[in-house]
Amino acid sequence: MGSGDIPMNFLKVILAVTFFAAAPSWAGDLTGPQNNAVRSAKQYLSMTGFSRNGLIHQLSSDAGEGFDVSDATIAVDSMNIDWNQQAVRSAKQYLNMMGFSCKGLIKQLSSSAGEKYTVDQATYGAKHADGC
Repeated sequence: MGSGDIPMNFLKVILAVTFFAAAPSWAGDLTGPQNNAVRSAKQYLSMTGFSRNGLIHQLSSDAGEGFDVSDATIAVDSMNIDWNQQAVRSAKQYLNMMGFSCKGLIKQLSSSAGEKYTVDQATYGAKHADGC
């Protein structure tokens, strides 16, 4: 091992520590409120489809769970959620309630007043729910 190896290894350790400190959810270092938000998020997801923004809003709003937005965001981002599949679930739920045009369904799924999916996620959901 040359003298240049020690600083490089030290740099790798510092970068790894910095990476995990900046993303506590990846390191498994969630706080109590963040763990509770994860539990609530799992309950919501067991009932219906949610977009990332919609789930964070549900967890943090006064009409929802009232978690701090930062705790809700960290909790949601710590979970392995397929947002495209959530969009499919939401699209199917809408189509079970009433008829939508493809464009109307995508708009409902992606609207900030609706489900808050990205347009790409909403399009994926609408197409894979046979709405287009």
